[in-house]
This record gives sequence, structure tokens and C-alpha cells, in this order.
Amino acid sequence: MNLVERLDRGPVICAEGYLFAMERRGYLQAGAFVPEVVLENPEVVTQLHREFIRSGSDVVQAFTYYAHREKLRIINKENLIEPLQKEALNLAKKAAAEFSDHNLLVCGDVSNTNIYDPRDKNSLLECQKMFEEQVGWAKDAGVDFIIAETIDWVGEMKIALKAIKDEGLIAVTNFSIPKSNKTRDEFTADQACQIMEEMGADVVGMNCMRGPEMTMQILEKVRTKVSCHVSGLPVPYRTTKEEPCFIHISDADCNCIPNDNAFPVALDNLYCNRFEMAKFARDCAEKNINFIGSCCGTEAHHIREMAVALGRKPISKKYMPDMKKHFHFGDDENLKDINTKYDY
Repeated sequence: MNLVERLDRGPVICAEGYLFAMERRGYLQAGAFVPEVVLENPEVVTQLHREFIRSGSDVVQAFTYYAHREKLRIINKENLIEPLQKEALNLAKKAAAEFSDHNLLVCGDVSNTNIYDPRDKNSLLECQKMFEEQVGWAKDAGVDFIIAETIDWVGEMKIALKAIKDEGLIAVTNFSIPKSNKTRDEFTADQACQIMEEMGADVVGMNCMRGPEMTMQILEKVRTKVSCHVSGLPVPYRTTKEEPCFIHISDADCNCIPNDNAFPVALDNLYCNRFEMAKFARDCAEKNINFIGSCCGTEAHHIREMAVALGRKPISKKYMPDMKKHFHFGDDENLKDINTKYDY
């Protein structure tokens, strides 16, 4: 079954978050955020694919996010674009093949180009070329679908969607909505998603920028305005009405963060726990938002909890917490009273 057919039957889980996960592990530099790790340490990328699969992700997403021509130009490595893209796609395909009995889907990824400017016709042509080459490599690799994500211009998303549909591929279009609650060209999220559906997108929705609660508030309206499948992949951070986007967010309990902005490397105290992510997954399923996942900062335990909340039994479920045998909190008969009854 293809992605749409799978979604017709119920939720599909998509694990993302590679960018921040690799930065935390010391394989990617915050700031430029270019996934050179794909070429420098491919085994690390493969291992994260495995962890997400074992935790219940139905999708193996090639780590081509920000592996585009503009990002590589900034670090003077534009010559690496084709080998980086092809290796990322290859790693995703190989990881999926290791779990051949799981009926996994493999997807390509295109993202915000950072050059789109509606006032500059040349930038529109450059965006088109960037999307077309990435989609072309993904199609050659045999992906099942492509996600266009973290895009905050309807105009830019139109270019990305056209590139995907021109190749005959299934398209997921995920907007990143700024604090204005509108795209940068002044469309509300539901309006933007309606436009994408009318243009042929198979799945529409949101990813990145906002945490689960702030994302859900917008997705509820999107769900009422479109007839196609809806996607929700928030960041696993507690954004608020006052600070709805994690790109500008403070940590009131810490006074040593440069410029008082926790983004991108001091978000630890704002992390959603696994139960919050499980609640988001359940809420999505109840509201018929069936393409479910999490974005920048996601780890395998988030995905596992989301999968279990949806009634799944991922491989790593066998290692979920069981406090019955904990030396202090447990109630197993083999535990010692001197520990279980002590008032810590």
C-alpha cells in the first residue's frame, strides 16, 4: 500500500528530528545545520534510522533536510550536494531493508530554501531548480513519497509541490507557521493548506516551530477545512501562547543563556516528556489527523511512546519502564524493605 492507502486505514507515524539529534551527539554544527554527517559518519545516521524504526516509526525519512544547494554554498561545499543527497537516500533505503517485515515506507525530503523572495523572479527560478534536482534524486532512489516541510511561504510551497507532482510522486506539504499565525505571505494555516490541497497535495499540515499544544490548536481548524489527510509533526518543546515558536523562546529558570534565547542549544528545560508526546499522538488520532510524528529534537523514546499510545507494539516496547522491580518504588517480593520503606 502507498502512503495515502495506509492513511485511509489509520495513523502513520513519521519520526524526524535528525538535525538536532546529530548536533547533540556531536556530528553536526548548530548554526549552519548542514547534514555533513551523512558523508562523514554514515553509520551514525543509519543507527538513528534503526532506533526510530525499532521505536515504531512507519517511515524512514532520508536525512536530506538542509542538504540543499544554498546550505552547502554557505559552507563552501556545494560540490557535495549530489553525493550527500544520494548517500542519504541510500542510507534510508538500506535501513528500511534491514526491517523488511515491517512494511516501512521511505520518503525523500525537501525544505525551506532560504532564498525564496517573491519580489525577485530569479530567486523563484533558483528555488524551482533546487527543488527539481532534489526531487529527481529522490525519485531515482525509489522513494515512496516526498515531504516538503518547514516552509513558511505559500509561494515557495507551491514551487516545491509542483516539483513533486511533476514527477508523479505522493506529496506531503508541511508548513512552519510563524508567531503571526500566518505564513510570511499572509495566509492562515488553514488557507495555506486548502491551497495545497487544491494544487494536488496528498497530505497537508504542519511541522516544526511549535510544540504539541500550539500545533494542535492550529491543526484542529485545518482539519475542518480540508478533505485530504492532515499531518502534525511538532517540535518536542513546550512553546506557549506568549512564545509560540521555539526559534525565539526563553528559559525563565536559567540566567546564563546567551541573549536569553534557548534556541537552538539550550532547550533542555523546555523539553516535552514522553507522556506529552503520547497525548499529542492520541489527540491526533481522535481528530483524524493521521500523519503523526515529531520534528527537531525528537528522540526514539518520544516515538516509542507515541506508537504505544496508538496501540502499536514496536520492537523497543519490551524495554519500556516497569517500576515493579525498582529498589525503592517497586513492590516485588524480592526487594528489601530497608530500601522500599525508606523516606528519601
